[in-house]
Amino acid sequence: MLIKSFLKIIAFIIVMALAIGSCTGTKQAVEVTDQEKMAFNQKEGDTITIANESLEYDIIIIEPGFNFWLQSVAKPRQYYSQSFMENRNNIYVREWNARVLQPQRFGPNLYELQINYDPQTDYGYEVNYQLYNYFIYFKRKYNQRLGPFVPRI
Repeated sequence: MLIKSFLKIIAFIIVMALAIGSCTGTKQAVEVTDQEKMAFNQKEGDTITIANESLEYDIIIIEPGFNFWLQSVAKPRQYYSQSFMENRNNIYVREWNARVLQPQRFGPNLYELQINYDPQTDYGYEVNYQLYNYFIYFKRKYNQRLGPFVPRI
């Protein structure tokens, strides 16, 4: 009887160790494509204005290669739902803003200005699409993690 109890405990420990071990896998980043490398290596400035005029809201992104990347690499419009992008943008904006406030820890040349993004405001699909894709571009180009997610492309 004592041996059976002991074997059950050992079996339980082994099962738990396997279960825990299977949950700790590392997330692999998606390989940077040649097309992305072309976008990342562009030197001339792209200026993209992300705006919703009815809300009097806009973000101006001056980032060489972003517009090329958006047109050639990013998933097409309607690939992600607006709610998916809103959820991710909310996470990314919070992390971005936290980094802006810590210039001694995070490059002040990367994180210059805070982004005023209110999760209760409906900015529309296009604003969320471009902002979400800018975060993906930024994370891949500068090898940054703005949350727990591996960038999807």
